[in-house]
Amino acid sequence: MKTVQELVNVISDVTVKGAVDMAVSHITADSREVKAGSLFICLTGAHVNGHDYVNKAVEAGAVAILASEPIEVSDTVTVLTVKDTRIAMQQCVPFFYDYPGCKMRMIGVTGTNGKTTTTHIIGHILRAQGYKVGIIGTVHVMIGDKTYPIHNTTPDVVDLQHILSQMVAEGVTHCIMEVSSHALALNRVAGVEYDTAVFTNLTQDHLDFHKTFENYLAAKCKLFEQVSAPNQHKKNKGAVINIDDPYGERVMAKNSAPLITYGTKGKGTLEGENLTITAKTSAYDIVYEGKEYPIHMRITGLFNVYNTLAAIGACLFEGVSMEDIIKALSDFTAVPGRFELVEEGQPFAVVVDYAHTPDGLENILQTAQKIVERHIIVVFGCGGDRDVTKRPIMGRIAAQYGDGIFVTSDNPRTEDPEKIVAQVAEGVKEGLREGSVYTVITDRRSAIHAAIKAAKAGDVVIIAGKGHEDYQILKDKTIHFDDREVAREALKER
Repeated sequence: MKTVQELVNVISDVTVKGAVDMAVSHITADSREVKAGSLFICLTGAHVNGHDYVNKAVEAGAVAILASEPIEVSDTVTVLTVKDTRIAMQQCVPFFYDYPGCKMRMIGVTGTNGKTTTTHIIGHILRAQGYKVGIIGTVHVMIGDKTYPIHNTTPDVVDLQHILSQMVAEGVTHCIMEVSSHALALNRVAGVEYDTAVFTNLTQDHLDFHKTFENYLAAKCKLFEQVSAPNQHKKNKGAVINIDDPYGERVMAKNSAPLITYGTKGKGTLEGENLTITAKTSAYDIVYEGKEYPIHMRITGLFNVYNTLAAIGACLFEGVSMEDIIKALSDFTAVPGRFELVEEGQPFAVVVDYAHTPDGLENILQTAQKIVERHIIVVFGCGGDRDVTKRPIMGRIAAQYGDGIFVTSDNPRTEDPEKIVAQVAEGVKEGLREGSVYTVITDRRSAIHAAIKAAKAGDVVIIAGKGHEDYQILKDKTIHFDDREVAREALKER
């Protein structure tokens, strides 16, 4: 709890109208969450203007309003006027929660692909050392062994600070966060001091938001600029960077913190060598500081070798010995929706994966190529209201590896699903190999059923794009939809 005056003290260029001695017990930018004692922040977005909800907030008990436009309220409500409410929010919200991101070890993982698996591997290793771990990411928020739903990979400033303060209150020692490019560009992570920054890889995604690839890269690099910044509260900073990625050196150029690089091509300070990858496991040797450590994992795919190396680097910076890391990794199993096998006793493999970028799709199809005995069948689509340019690219990649391709809907959102699948199908047609076939089935349930019906012994069916998601976003509604459930349903029907 803070007084209005205390909040005013940390906001730059603010004009105050009304009393400043009353207590603020809650902060929100969502008028539906306002309660007695709230400070309501008026944010102006693409579709909604918070200033339109001031009266509703006052009726619900707001004692103060943070605004950037003229508003009329009763004299009992204090109005704080600033030029930009987002900047003011970034200043006052971390202060309101007493900067919880400075009270735990904060590990930030950024990159196009691999963030979720990497954060969960780090969490698994640290839990095995007796630490209490919090995880914030695409799948959920975890505080200890409790899970909570999440709406953005990196929540907005208010939600993030609230989650972090909850973690501190529950004794979390290490918070591991997926840090999205949106969050870095929009400074949703204001007030968070990172101890270790991890870079997984960079391929085309989110150009609908960033406009250019250079902007996308610059956003990712901000995490490394932050961890390298002088005059921070905490000691023992570190950066872990994939040196095999074409952009690894560009990220390194923005970093001055102690560094571990990783890879499988002989260039990293932490290397994976002698790789053996099967349908369900991977084994390799880890080389670090002149020593070799054999590792056997219950997850598969070259991409997971990289995710594991990234996690190992982060845990080395947390003071965990390589011996303890290897021991913990032996019983790590897959993250929901990340190369997740659906088993109903069928003579072929069915894999559900979140891959929704060109690189992500290529990674899982390359893995399928290594383990398949017969044909690869791919079911995938692209989301609406997102980067349009990647649709034909993903179509060409599916055609490059797939023997049977089912182009279908993903989360069409406000777009026409028929238009999206047509754009994906253009790429499939361009890249189609001799003997390969493709089918457009816009209804996702029907597409999954058709793919599983077509599969024969020794095939691998890849259902890509949604992974752990248990919903589908359509123009006027969100419906329950889980690729894993639908795949089981189709397998039982066979």
